[in-house]
Amino acid sequence: MTKAALPPPHAVCVFCGSSPGSDPRYASEARRFGRLLAEHKVGLVYGGGAVGLMGAVADGTLSSGGRVVGIIPRFLLRAEVGHEHLSERIVVETMHERKMAMFERADAFVVLPGGIGTLEELFEILSWRTLSLHAKPMVVVEAGGYWDPLKALIERCVAARFARPELHDHIRFVPAVDAVLPTLTAMPSDRTPSKIEKT
Repeated sequence: MTKAALPPPHAVCVFCGSSPGSDPRYASEARRFGRLLAEHKVGLVYGGGAVGLMGAVADGTLSSGGRVVGIIPRFLLRAEVGHEHLSERIVVETMHERKMAMFERADAFVVLPGGIGTLEELFEILSWRTLSLHAKPMVVVEAGGYWDPLKALIERCVAARFARPELHDHIRFVPAVDAVLPTLTAMPSDRTPSKIEKT
């Protein structure tokens, strides 16, 4: 199947932590990525929180005049301190609805540092891609080595033949946020239409 480079994304979904983490550089890079999205007129879709890296990337985008869509389950509005100044806030009932809404509104996915929730979001979207349910690219920001173990795990899966080598066409690792958008537009795509259905 012929592959071609992607056009610049209209909107990017960012998966990241609702905590700032142990290193202040994580939040600084999240804010910088938000500013880069706004400067390139790429919308941000994310989990709707006002704290941690989630809040940082949203604030970075908003401070530079960008558009931010936050999608948050009702039960997390208080726990994650739902952001009050978004371009659009969508309240859903379940975590599955949240992921589906983020998936539908984004052309690509970017992973910043985060915890179990971030990993769960990443692996579900990546699993859908390996099953040819969509063709949206994914980029992981290594952030000073934070995601090195994840990168090694994915390489191990491929080496052990539990994942196909084509996995490298689906997900890329970059050292810093300024490499994200150039990497997304350079990634191959088979243009497979989404086959994911709401449940």
